[in-house]
Amino acid sequence: MVKIAVLAAAFLAGSASAFAPAQSGATRNVALMAEKSQALPFMNRPALLDGSMAGDVGFDPLGLSNIDDVGVDLYWLREAEIKHARVAMLAVAGILQVEIFGPAPGCEAATAKCQMDAFWQLWNSHPQYIAFGLIMITIVETISGIAATTGRETGLRAPGDFGLDPLGFLKGDPAKAQRLAAQEIANGRLAMWAAAGLIMQGCSTHEGGIENLMISLKDNAF
Repeated sequence: MVKIAVLAAAFLAGSASAFAPAQSGATRNVALMAEKSQALPFMNRPALLDGSMAGDVGFDPLGLSNIDDVGVDLYWLREAEIKHARVAMLAVAGILQVEIFGPAPGCEAATAKCQMDAFWQLWNSHPQYIAFGLIMITIVETISGIAATTGRETGLRAPGDFGLDPLGFLKGDPAKAQRLAAQEIANGRLAMWAAAGLIMQGCSTHEGGIENLMISLKDNAF
């Protein structure tokens, strides 16, 4: 009986150890997959892009998120991204609005459909408008620069957070606020591409963005 018990124990121990390597391998595979970038699965996830920021999918092929020795870090880069995203959304909306509905009151001299040409029309007729705009940009940049520097030093302010939420979109459900933040950065990234395209197309064709789109659809229609 003793021999049978010993043999049974040895058999059970061997059976258990037979499954151990498979579990260990599966664990290692999961860990390796977790370290891969969601946006670029063939590359490792950048160490600082852990998915905690809205819109973070681990896309950083140039390794910019690891820069921290020239006065620039991930906080500063995130602040710059959100700022440019918001400016680009306003710019694209403004370019298309003026092209569709015409210039704003007081800017009747800017008659060109191409807003790059309209800018120089306005510069020639009302340079004070451009000067005022530059002054306002300087004020906004000063305020945002102080906020970003203070927030980076204290850690009490999230990048791009100016407490501006008059309609209360970010109050209440945290999941809703997180979804809205992700939508803001996604639309902002798209707007940066759109603004760059409108500026480049306007400078090269001297036509409006919608005008270029209609010509393209007409020329390439089947």
